[in-house]
Amino acid sequence: MSESIQTPSSSDPQEDADVKLTAAQKARVERNRQRALLLRQSRLAKKPYSSSESKQKVTRTVDTGAGFFLEEEDEEETRSKKTEVKHPLGPVLEMATDALVCEDCGKEFMDSWLLTTYNVNVCDVCKEDTEKHALVTKSEVKDTYLLKDADLEVREPPLKFIIRKNPRNPRWGDMKLYYGPQVYDRAMEVWGSEEGLEKAHDERSSKREKTKRKKFDKKVKELRLAVRSSLVKVNSGPHEHEYGPESYDEESDTYSVSCDCGHVRTYEKM
Repeated sequence: MSESIQTPSSSDPQEDADVKLTAAQKARVERNRQRALLLRQSRLAKKPYSSSESKQKVTRTVDTGAGFFLEEEDEEETRSKKTEVKHPLGPVLEMATDALVCEDCGKEFMDSWLLTTYNVNVCDVCKEDTEKHALVTKSEVKDTYLLKDADLEVREPPLKFIIRKNPRNPRWGDMKLYYGPQVYDRAMEVWGSEEGLEKAHDERSSKREKTKRKKFDKKVKELRLAVRSSLVKVNSGPHEHEYGPESYDEESDTYSVSCDCGHVRTYEKM
């Protein structure tokens, strides 16, 4: 996916004059100018006159005396066609002397992919070391360095990134790739040191373990209640009294039996 860089436009000419170009931008401008000069010279060598400047063909009619005429081109026009036009080569301009120095190999360079994309002074040759100059996805940044969106986008300066299609499935969302060393420096800025980052990892793991333990205990409790409810016999029919031993009341000369539900049955014997 191509990356587009938008630069704010300014209507004030004084502000445009105060803008200073970097060494890489000056070198790019110089290369483009020389390339345009060589292209112009090659076009002029192949076609010295443009279509608007081309001379019209001049012919004259000659009577042959045999009943027909011949048309001949002007000799000056023919000579001008045979004349080879040569243009002197333009002067060779010196490149800018304020070249950048690679942070890894110490060699000078004018432009590189990491410089253009992440503003890192590393040449394209040293960029091939994928372990040292690795790119990490946003999900890896959050899992490994425990950084939030505010740490990446709000905290100054915001970290640069590029957008690429997901190699596992193009239908999934696009990936944001950050420069690994810049992410590490931002993590050290947030957590203070590697020990602080490890402590944050431990606290996060402890919280996850507590959450898992609570979910497990809740499921065990629900299972126990389900087992207990299955052991209880539920009688959906009408209640049947189960009387105990009878008792005699001498004053009323009656007998009575009682049920566990509280019902009392009184009767007399003949």
